Parts: sequence; structure tokens; C-alpha cells
Amino acid sequence: MSATPNTALKAVRMGLLMSQDDLARALRAEGVASASKRLVQRWEAGETACPRPLHARALERVTRTPIELLGFTTVLAQVHEDGRGGHDVEPDSPAPVPAQPLPTPAPGRGAYSGIWLSRYEYYSSGRSGTYEGLHHVVILQHGSQLTVRSVPGSSDSLLTIDLQVDGHIVTGTWAEQTAQDGYYRGARYHGAIQMLLDPTGRRMTGKWVGFGKEFDINSGPWELVFQEASTSKATTAKYGHRPDSVKGEAN
Repeated sequence: MSATPNTALKAVRMGLLMSQDDLARALRAEGVASASKRLVQRWEAGETACPRPLHARALERVTRTPIELLGFTTVLAQVHEDGRGGHDVEPDSPAPVPAQPLPTPAPGRGAYSGIWLSRYEYYSSGRSGTYEGLHHVVILQHGSQLTVRSVPGSSDSLLTIDLQVDGHIVTGTWAEQTAQDGYYRGARYHGAIQMLLDPTGRRMTGKWVGFGKEFDINSGPWELVFQEASTSKATTAKYGHRPDSVKGEAN
């Protein structure tokens, strides 16, 4: 029986404007010495249904997407005592690097991976009013680093955020690609963000800063509110709809 192509992984890679060589290089930069263009081709052709644990973790970091959403039919199955697991070791590749566990979060930081609701406010000079941008997002935690990516279907725009947690202070950068047929006609905006974690670790509130269309610097409130801890494909699909909105959306 012929293999089923992994269109999800290919779509994510192309969305990041990366070639197969680019993805392989990025994986090597994450410590996967055996990553090659051929390995990426095998994944996308569906020849490999289960990546090694080390490769799965690196794919999550590079794509900022949960491994469950990258199109593999079997994920992290049959991890052997030597830590190799999976089925994507190439015969001619260098000796595989043993899989390393994810860094343990520092005391007090908690586990932030899961589905969150992202909400920010901004002033639209063209419409003379204040609007809000709403997305369901997936947060993946690797030590003190958080990668945030909007859930497909929760908004017409694509939102990505990279955050660093230091105690109760969360600092990072954001970028949003607006919809081609929306008010902002496919414009891309980006800037910085800083928030504070509340004592429960289930809400982050703060402010964003970024450039406007007239090269002025704008800012406004931003919050992330925890919804649930799972990042499985089924859970993510459940949040693939628009959150309830009060003032409108950034698209």
C-alpha cells in the first residue's frame, strides 16, 4: 500500500517560507545532527509515520506547532530504553544523538503548555474606534521559553508570539499576518510585548507596542487566558472557531 503524503507538515514548512534544506538546517541547529533534506522528504512523502522523540521535539521548536498537528499518524510511539524510538533513523546518517528530556521548568513557573485565549486591543485611526483581536492559541513550553501560535480557524489572521518567562515577568515579540481580504489587506504587523503572570499561572496581562501604518508607535493592552492543558489534535480542533467578540477583530 502506498504511503499517504504528509500535507500538514509541508503546509507548515511552506507557511514559514522554508525549503526542505532550510528545515533540515534549522533542525540541525536544534541539535539533531542527522537531520537532512532526505529526512524531510521522507516525512513529507509519508514514508515515516513516527518521528524519533528527539526529532519530534526539534520539529515543535522550529515550527512552533504541536507535533500532533504536523501530520504524523503515530507520534512518539515505542520509545526504547536507549531513547531512540520512532522509525526515521537513516542507515547512512551519523550516529543518532540520544534524545534529551525537555528542560524542567524552574520552581514557580509551572507548566504553560496548552490552549489559551489571546485578546488585545488596538485603535484604528481609519475607523476612528478601538477594536480587539481575538485568537485561540497553542502555547508550547520548552524550559523558560514559550512559543505561541494561533489555532487555525480561530481568526482570519495568523498570530505568532515568542516569549521568555522570568519569574512572574513575561517578555517577547509578536507578529501578525492579516487576512488578504480583510480591512488591512494582508499587511504584516510586529512588535514587542511584556506581561505579568498572575499567582495562579493561568492568566498573563500586559501591553504590546508596535509600529502603525504612519510609522508611529502604538500600544495597547494584551492578555492571555488559559483554557486547557491538552495540545492534542482533537483538543486543538475543538478551538478552531472564532472566540466570542465584543468590539470586532483584527483581520
